[in-house]
Amino acid sequence: MRKFLSEKRLEKITKAASSRQFSLTVVLENIHDNHNVSAIIRSCEAVGISKVNLLYTIEGFPKLSRVSSASANKWVDIAKFCSVEDCASSLREEGFKIYSSYLDPNARSLYQLDLTQKVAIVVGNEHRGVSDEMKNNSDEIFYIPMKGMIQSLNASVATAVSLFEALRQRDNKNMYDKSELSPEELDKLIDRWCRK
Repeated sequence: MRKFLSEKRLEKITKAASSRQFSLTVVLENIHDNHNVSAIIRSCEAVGISKVNLLYTIEGFPKLSRVSSASANKWVDIAKFCSVEDCASSLREEGFKIYSSYLDPNARSLYQLDLTQKVAIVVGNEHRGVSDEMKNNSDEIFYIPMKGMIQSLNASVATAVSLFEALRQRDNKNMYDKSELSPEELDKLIDRWCRK
């Protein structure tokens, strides 16, 4: 399949696949607005996240918009969960720490977190926020510092702010310069992407 691609296209695919951050993921818990979900997936792809976890215990699973995501969802794998316990257990089995975004007196600032570890960032529903069950399953609760009168951001904006802080930290440690995959795994990923 590679032989049918232009050299420039193959180079772009290889570079993006090589810099994928398999040690960083996002959990969307009952995000209601399909456009928010698509925009979040677009931000995830932009920072090199390979998989997004959809945790829907109240809302129905979203229909992903190709318009808002700019087809980012074809480069990002989606895992679906119907219970907090299953989602948290799966993440822990993979070695992830769980950091939930929630405005709470005991929360830490986003900028105090080490986002170069194996981390899952949880973003909650636009109105209810992260569920109590997910907060109880989290290693950290964090907030995004703000200086204005408003104390919350749109779900997709909050996720983007958090992810680009992770990108900044990881870029400072040159984590995008070396693939987290073995040469064989990377080769398989590139082949899969060449067929898209």
